[in-house]
Amino acid sequence: MTPDALRRAVFLDRDGTVNEERDYLYRVEDFAFIAGVPQAIRRLNEAGWLVVVVTNQSGVARGYYGEDDVARLHRHIERLLAAEGARIDAFYFCPHHPREGIGSYRRDCDCRKGQPGMLLRAATEHGIDLSCSFMVGDKVADIEAGEAAGCTPLMVLTGYGVDESQRLPAARARCFPSLAEASDFIVSAGGSGNERR
Repeated sequence: MTPDALRRAVFLDRDGTVNEERDYLYRVEDFAFIAGVPQAIRRLNEAGWLVVVVTNQSGVARGYYGEDDVARLHRHIERLLAAEGARIDAFYFCPHHPREGIGSYRRDCDCRKGQPGMLLRAATEHGIDLSCSFMVGDKVADIEAGEAAGCTPLMVLTGYGVDESQRLPAARARCFPSLAEASDFIVSAGGSGNERR
């Protein structure tokens, strides 16, 4: 794919950004969107942005649930969004933890945020121009992953965002009350995701 054909994406953290924070969420009955998120994702879709979820899931590494449980929850999210006329174009998750993992899941990896591995993989698999893309999350690790991948990082104050934003110099990432406001900023500031450079 030639550089002028690359697409732009909005990478979203999952827990605390897309859905209400629940420790080690994997059951569909415990899932709930943060208010305004389906509509925010639909706005990004309609503006032509790829929307990609990138999520650390150390609960897999710790043996609390399996990779199939993560996939099942993501299918549930897709169904709920489809009912709102919205979609996630791809999901990526890291099942590892460098200290608490069991067996092969206990390792340092390049996919656990704040490393950029999930974003880099998505860029390769979906033809994404990272320099024209955004990473939105509620933790410093999300900001670090976005920076390392070459994206523009944005922090939301949902989930852990209020506390985490205190650890972050203001110059490193613009903060928004929620994904609703962040998506409005992306659409107004970034134009159409389908624009060629």
